[in-house]
Amino acid sequence: MEETIPAAEAAQIPQQRRESLLETAVRYAEERHWEVVPGTWLEAVAGVERCSCGRAECGAPGAHPAREDWATQATGSASVVRRMWQWQPTASILLPTGRTFDAISVPESAGFLALARMERMRLTLGPVTSAPDRRMYFFVLPGACAKVPELVRRLGWAPASLDLVALGEGAYVAGPPTRFGSRGAVQWACRPTPANRWLPDAEELISPLAYACGRDR
Repeated sequence: MEETIPAAEAAQIPQQRRESLLETAVRYAEERHWEVVPGTWLEAVAGVERCSCGRAECGAPGAHPAREDWATQATGSASVVRRMWQWQPTASILLPTGRTFDAISVPESAGFLALARMERMRLTLGPVTSAPDRRMYFFVLPGACAKVPELVRRLGWAPASLDLVALGEGAYVAGPPTRFGSRGAVQWACRPTPANRWLPDAEELISPLAYACGRDR
């Protein structure tokens, strides 16, 4: 699922498949003021693509941090971003949460159900990604990680009963068009546009997200 965007808005974040990872990472820093950090990448070994981390059973090949201090390496400087990807042009794009945004992660099936419900409710959404691990990530204002458990309880759910996770400080999401090995690339379910530059608060989205996760159990 990918929404259709008027040409003037689409110019903000170009069609990802036509952009190099370097240029896409630079645009995230320049146009959205998001901090970014390069992650692992895919390498061809005996004709098979493997994660640069070297683990044969890597759970997110080519789409996770490449070093333990990744969080301190994240930057919003376009010039620094450019230098990072010039060193490794195929590195994945990781977007740290807990800084300019938090993210609420739900199963893909629940995410699409929630998107349809949000559209009927005419809620204003921020960007939303759909990843090959069959998870969707809804970008919201920072602070969601602390709020979400209590918000879920107020709706009558036990937080542990729903597959709904808020990502804040110390976590990250993979940014499009990062690839998860042979499983495919991260996509925008709702693309960044000028209209959603101002992110919603977690409280605005939690009801349809919790409802969808409850239905999806």
